[in-house]
Amino acid sequence: MNETFTGRVWTLGDDIDTDIIIPTEYLALKTVQDMAPYAFSPLRPELAAQIQKGDILIAGKNFGCGSSREQAPEIIKALGISCVIAKSFARIFFRNAINNGLLLIEHPDLWDAVSEGDMVEVRVNEKILHQGKEYPIVSLPQNLVDIIEAGGLVKAMRRLNGLEG
Repeated sequence: MNETFTGRVWTLGDDIDTDIIIPTEYLALKTVQDMAPYAFSPLRPELAAQIQKGDILIAGKNFGCGSSREQAPEIIKALGISCVIAKSFARIFFRNAINNGLLLIEHPDLWDAVSEGDMVEVRVNEKILHQGKEYPIVSLPQNLVDIIEAGGLVKAMRRLNGLEG
């Protein structure tokens, strides 16, 4: 995965749980696209409408904690977020995100250096560039890269088994 992309930054703090990402009352809506306008509404009701395709979320520690609802990473992806960068992720959220084809990057220092509205360049499995400074990132294992590149676990398995090109 040698992809490079640039995006506008939206910042969130520590312990953004899945109830903040998508509150329970909106889970009854029919599709992820129907739910997406309510993303982050308990914390920032205006945020979902402001996010543009290709934007990047940068958060503090323990992003995605709480329940294991798969809709949380699906909704972030539906908003057009290209990746989420956080100091750390809740483990089940991390796996749900990968399984849904959402790129997550852990970085301990970037959140402290960026401001909302800044632009960052991400060179996947290499580094993040922000205002002339480089922030090296750890490469994801190839099996996770394959899942993300395919758009999620189901698509990756279909591709692996010759059911999809």
